[in-house]
Amino acid sequence: MRPLLLLLLIGCLIAPARAAIEAYEFDSPQMEADYNQLIDELRCLVCQNQNLAGSDAELAQDLRRETYEMLQEGKSQQQVVDFMVARYGDFVLYRPQFKSSTYLLWLGPFLLLVVVLAIVVRRLRAASRPVDVDDTAMANARHLLEDDDGPAETEDRRENKDVSGGDAGTDNQRA
Repeated sequence: MRPLLLLLLIGCLIAPARAAIEAYEFDSPQMEADYNQLIDELRCLVCQNQNLAGSDAELAQDLRRETYEMLQEGKSQQQVVDFMVARYGDFVLYRPQFKSSTYLLWLGPFLLLVVVLAIVVRRLRAASRPVDVDDTAMANARHLLEDDDGPAETEDRRENKDVSGGDAGTDNQRA
């Protein structure tokens, strides 16, 4: 078991070392800053919860290369973003634009909050309203409460408890 665990641990430590290191040369520090900002803001379509900077997927590598090439061609950040959105849709953006196709994405959490609050308020109001009980139900409840088998039996059991906390009736049955 231990050798298998050791091999698994070594494999996990070696796997990141196999990742390719991309070294791009930029014409200016501003272009490098633009590149880094873009790959931080664009989502990896394979990993879905990682940006391009943090993903080792082949598609992410291709998108980083494409971003680099577009910046080298002199395109602006907005032009790169527009190209990615046109090609892959709004999902490629971590912060999609507020437009008719993304209204639900932006407003959905607030609408859900309003619905949940309305349900909670409705339930609280219903719980605070007194319940109308008819005379038959009240008579049945009184009958159950006045029944001799209920509370009297409990008082007898309390009186029969001995000092040790045991039940006297069960001790007598054992003897």
